[in-house]
Amino acid sequence: MEIEELQATWSKLSSELEQQKKLTNKIIVQMTQERYSNKFRTISTIETIGAFICFAAAIYILVNFWKLHTWYLMTCGIFTLAFLLVMPILVLRSIKKIRSLNISNKTIKETLLSYSKEKRNLLRLQQFGVYASLILMFTTAAIFSKIFNNIDFFLIKRGPIVYGAMVLAVTFIFFFSRWGLRSYRNITNSAERILKELDN
Repeated sequence: MEIEELQATWSKLSSELEQQKKLTNKIIVQMTQERYSNKFRTISTIETIGAFICFAAAIYILVNFWKLHTWYLMTCGIFTLAFLLVMPILVLRSIKKIRSLNISNKTIKETLLSYSKEKRNLLRLQQFGVYASLILMFTTAAIFSKIFNNIDFFLIKRGPIVYGAMVLAVTFIFFFSRWGLRSYRNITNSAERILKELDN
């Protein structure tokens, strides 16, 4: 009788321990999911604000598009509008995908594979943004020069001061964009480390 009672007690304890282990694992996964999602909260907010600014600028350019009456200014306008309207949507969609990656219904290997794919897409978009922003600087300068002052940016005479200012502006935009890309890399690498903790 004692052996049967011991076996029943042991079986009950084993069952309770198994349930406790499952509950602990579930809590760990939930906490990891929250930590992971929080990594992207700041860039999501910044990109959302940036998207509203881009959309406002695009609306302003559309309203004044009639002022761009040469083929090259229209080309600048079309490129700028495409960038201001499409790029923020692509970036926000990519951030949403990577941020909402559900780690509870996949194995760690599947999760890391999905994450690597989304990370690659996000960083490619950011790399494209770095180089496109250099072109965008000139197209927006041409557009707003015409809209605000009725001056054709490509026909005005420039002295050494103007060229120096342009070189400084290009340098600033390049390094600022690279800093932004580095920040994205740091955040995505940090999020990846959080996911890899589940494998330990």
